[in-house]
Amino acid sequence: MKAVILDAASLGDDIDLSPLHAAVDNLEVHAHTAVDERQARLDNADIAITNKVVLDGDLLASLPNLKLICVLATGTNNIDMQAARDRGIEVRNVSAYGTASVAQHTLMLMLALANRLPLYMRDVAAGRWQESALFCLLDHRTLQLADKHLVIVGHGELGRAVSRLAEAFGMRVTFAARPGNEAQDSRPSLASLAGELDVLSLHCPLTDQTRHLVDAEMLSRFKPGALLINCARGGIIDEKAALDALRGGSIGGLGVDSLPEEPPRQGHALIEALDEALNLIVTPHSAWISPEARANVVSLTRDNLHQWLASRA
Repeated sequence: MKAVILDAASLGDDIDLSPLHAAVDNLEVHAHTAVDERQARLDNADIAITNKVVLDGDLLASLPNLKLICVLATGTNNIDMQAARDRGIEVRNVSAYGTASVAQHTLMLMLALANRLPLYMRDVAAGRWQESALFCLLDHRTLQLADKHLVIVGHGELGRAVSRLAEAFGMRVTFAARPGNEAQDSRPSLASLAGELDVLSLHCPLTDQTRHLVDAEMLSRFKPGALLINCARGGIIDEKAALDALRGGSIGGLGVDSLPEEPPRQGHALIEALDEALNLIVTPHSAWISPEARANVVSLTRDNLHQWLASRA
C-alpha cells in the first residue's frame, strides 16, 4: 500500500512520523502541496493523508487507485464527502487528540481576560506604572473567577475538560442546550443564560445552527463585564458585532483562537483592533499545537491505518 502525506508541515517538524512509515509499505511525505500538485502526487496512491489540503470531487474522480483518506484533524470540510462515498473511498478522521491542550489554552484566555492582561501590559509598556503615584495600577477592574458563572456551549470531551478546570477555580458551570435543538434539550438555552453569565466559552462545531450563534442581539443581553471566548471555529460568533460590543463596553473581554478564514490573508477587523486599548486577545489557531497533541494526531492516524488495513485482510 502506498500512502502520501500532502501537508506534513501542518504537524510541525518536531513530530516523529515513523509510526506512519511503519504502518504502510510506502509513505511519501510532502511538507506542502499546492492545488496544482495534488493530482500528480496522489496519482498512484492508495491512501491520501491530509490536514487541510482540499480533496474535491473532480480530483477524487481522477484518482481511481485511491481507497482511503486519512484526515489529520477532526473536521472533514476539506473533503468532498459525497464524492468519496460515491467512489467507495473511506474517510477517517481523528478526534480528542488535543483536549488537554485546547482546554489549557481556553483557561489561559479566560485568566488573561479576567485579569485585563492585555490592558495592563499595554500600560506598563507605555510607562504608566513607572509614573504612578501608587505602588500599583488600578485602572482596569479585574474579574475574580471564583463564584462566577461560566456557560459552555458544547458538552463534548473538550467542553467537559474546560468545565473541570473552571470548577478548580471555584466557578459555577452550566452547559447550554445544543443550538437548534433547544426544544428537545433539558438544558437551558444560551439565550436564557445570556443575561446571567460572567464568561461564555464556545466548544461546538460550526454548523448552520451555530453560525453567528453569538450575534449583536445575543451580545446585547450580556452583562457589561462578561467575557467571550471562542476556541471553536471562526464564524460561530459575529466577530464584527463582538468587536463593536467590546469597544462600546457592553462586554468586558474577547478572546478568539480562530477566524472565519485561516490564515487571514486579507486581514481581519479583530487583528487590526489589536493596536487599540482593548481587552482583546487573538491567537493564531494555536490552542491545539502542544507537542503532545500533535503526537496524538500521528498515533490516532496510525490506528486508523491499522484498523482499515485489518478490515481488508
